[in-house]
Amino acid sequence: MKKLLALILSFSSLVSLQAQDRGEDDLGAWAMIFTNNRISEKLSIHAEAQYRTYEFGSNFNQLLLRTALNYHISDKAMASFGYGNITTDTNFLEFAGEENVNENRLYEQFVLKNSLGKFNFSHRYRLEQRFINRPAGENTTEHRARYFLRVTYPLNNKWFLTAYDEIFINLQNDFFGQNRLYGALGYNFSENLSAQMGYLKNDFAVDTYDRFQLAVFIKTDWRKSKS
Repeated sequence: MKKLLALILSFSSLVSLQAQDRGEDDLGAWAMIFTNNRISEKLSIHAEAQYRTYEFGSNFNQLLLRTALNYHISDKAMASFGYGNITTDTNFLEFAGEENVNENRLYEQFVLKNSLGKFNFSHRYRLEQRFINRPAGENTTEHRARYFLRVTYPLNNKWFLTAYDEIFINLQNDFFGQNRLYGALGYNFSENLSAQMGYLKNDFAVDTYDRFQLAVFIKTDWRKSKS
């Protein structure tokens, strides 16, 4: 009986240590900047950068650089084709000789917007083709679908609340990829500049991560400079 109890305690300690080693108990952070640059009545260019850490402001996790060409069907609908380059440190613990995973990604998306009273909704449907280079393993091509729903509520002319949920579906192997649930307080500095500070709950099949987010959104209109 004592041996069985010792075995159970050892197994529990091992599981707890492994969970801690993945950084699940740490509050990480995402610092992000998004730009949308209008170049014509129908076209705009999206560009963004995201720096993600396992711990608050330290322990590098991921650098995501992404761009896209947007076609504005109307003020309520937009189609995009984009590219992203993602560098990921897949290990919470740091060790000598560690190599990062590099991914080149193509994606296609469609965005629809609508409103109900003061509530503004945004629906984003995205397909991704992921070309992943793992230094310690084989290179793979993976496909994924994502659905994103955001709701925004203005508190006044400057302040607003926003929340979203996004689900990731793998189109090979395991069906469920991850789910992101987010809530934030936002501030409009001007018509073309805003910022959000919020909290993200990122659920994977095994782990759940808590992330602080700080995001800046910039809009430019190159049509004005041309005219």
